[in-house]
Amino acid sequence: MQPTLTHVALHVADIERCIAFYREVCGMDVVHERAASSGERIVWMAEPGREREFVFVLLPGGPGAARREGDYSHLGFAVASRAEVDRFAELGRARGCLVVPQVQDAYPVGYFCCLQDPDGNVVEFSYGQPLGPGAEAADTDGGSGR
Repeated sequence: MQPTLTHVALHVADIERCIAFYREVCGMDVVHERAASSGERIVWMAEPGREREFVFVLLPGGPGAARREGDYSHLGFAVASRAEVDRFAELGRARGCLVVPQVQDAYPVGYFCCLQDPDGNVVEFSYGQPLGPGAEAADTDGGSGR
């Protein structure tokens, strides 16, 4: 059997702030939680309806994400339109966590913006990539997402 990617675990410095960010900004829900042997809270978060497909596991006590210049590591969320990317950029501005304003890039990147979660991880919101919502537009317009 071929392996299936089911989760990404993030070791975060402030689990409560990260839970709030992924709940409020990304629309994810806590779908499981338990206490570690140390008694600290471990949380699984997922998009509604995808609880059995893919989750973020938030582990407490991390050092915070240490990013260097030129580090393009990020978590990617596809959205349904360019207007949704614009909405996330405005939300990021209002929250003080917008790190990359809206950009239209060549296929397969599409139209995107990036926010930073409370731990320092970059979270991309994109439209027009050949993945998730907007993939149909990328397939029909040469990848411009327009």
